[in-house]
Amino acid sequence: MFDLLVTGFSIVFAPATFLFIVGGTIIGVIFGAMPGVSASMAVALALPFAYAMKPIVAIAFLVSVYCASITGGGITAILFKIPGTPSSAPTTFDGYPMAQRGEAGKALGYSLVASAFGGLVAAFAMALISPQLAAVALKFGPSELFAVSFLGLSVLSCLDSDNIVKTLISGCIGLFLACIGMDPMLGIARFTFGSSTLLSGIEMIPVMIGLFAVTEVLKQTNKQKKIDIEKDSTAKGGDTSAKLPSIKELWETKWTMIRASVLGTVVGILPGAGATIASFLAYAIEKKVSKHPELLGTGIPDGIVASEAANNGATGGAMVPLLSLGIPGGNAAAIMMTALVIQGVQVGPLLIKQQPEYLASVFASMFVTNIVMVIVSMGIARVFAKILSVPYSILGPVIVILATIGAYATNNNTGDVVLMVVAGIIGYLFSKLKYNSAALVLGLVLGQMCESNFRRAYTLMNGSIIGIFSKPITFVIVSACVIMLVYPFVKPLISKKKA
Repeated sequence: MFDLLVTGFSIVFAPATFLFIVGGTIIGVIFGAMPGVSASMAVALALPFAYAMKPIVAIAFLVSVYCASITGGGITAILFKIPGTPSSAPTTFDGYPMAQRGEAGKALGYSLVASAFGGLVAAFAMALISPQLAAVALKFGPSELFAVSFLGLSVLSCLDSDNIVKTLISGCIGLFLACIGMDPMLGIARFTFGSSTLLSGIEMIPVMIGLFAVTEVLKQTNKQKKIDIEKDSTAKGGDTSAKLPSIKELWETKWTMIRASVLGTVVGILPGAGATIASFLAYAIEKKVSKHPELLGTGIPDGIVASEAANNGATGGAMVPLLSLGIPGGNAAAIMMTALVIQGVQVGPLLIKQQPEYLASVFASMFVTNIVMVIVSMGIARVFAKILSVPYSILGPVIVILATIGAYATNNNTGDVVLMVVAGIIGYLFSKLKYNSAALVLGLVLGQMCESNFRRAYTLMNGSIIGIFSKPITFVIVSACVIMLVYPFVKPLISKKKA
């Protein structure tokens, strides 16, 4: 293994390869920060450039784009409450309030360090225990994947403990929206009401942009004020180091960083789970184990660190089944597998024996990318942060324009723009009525995965519900889900009895 790492770093630090990694990191951060451009889309947009490269350079380049795009999504999530990628949605919960208080530099610092740490943990996991982790992933069939997606839904009970009923209702609305479109098993239209736009289902990215970006513009416009960031030197172009978190402050979040990074790596390995589930789960777990759970969502570092460490850990996790088994862990990994296969790379169990240099270049490029990413992201973040000093009467319309472009770019479909506007209005009403937009997004993200895996498991078990839940892994995960969902309702009763 040591020889493999030495080989990888010798490849990565070749001048041409290193320049491509730096270029890929810059491209990834910029794409990730753009509303509507997911990590998968960023890799797809970078794919044509990879065809002209040597295979070993191409994989290093695509890995750098993939990792950096997840990190870039946190920049706009913190500064403008616009998640650049779906996995950055939980980052808005604490990142944006910190930016509102004039602590954008600190919030970005926590985000970038946590992102780098999560990516490095995932890279170490790939290098040291990739075969073992891949073997675990093989044990997850439809019933286990249903349990994992249901575990993600149990996060609903943690998103807003003060309005648990309205949060659950919001999540159920998201689950209903996930049912719109073509039936995943039978291929028939559901709840489309004759609309061709709805045949492909409710697109997550336009809805997310509307619920976060458009809603925030409507709220800020209604307040008739601009964002108060006068205290933040990042907006003035001053010394950002003065506003970055200190070593001591970063050290205080070490356990959150470790928990979220490990969780993100494990979730990333599971096919179809991905960075979005990892970030929401990490945030929920942090809310359960935190000494001050009531402060999460008000603008504290723990929320940012949990989300960003987990979604970056998932990037490395997604590469484990791809390289070890030839099974992509997510959409972006599937796109990278396509590029590798076209260039003659044989992903799977024989890769380490027949073409070990490709495996080595992935390990090394992830190490290097996560370090370069911090430097590149901080420079790009400073540029974005300066925009915050613009009066909101100008900034608001610019955000709406960017949001509209992002929604349209998803499928080049004007119907998605209409969907974004409707989602923005619904999000504004949700904020007024104390419902939870994040819960709706979570239900929409996990709804189809939850339904399709449950129905597949039901079919494989010949209609036996008991057979689905009697599997050991499924039983343990679902039991944990039930406890998480029921606990907020039981906790007040327990407190009364003790009193």
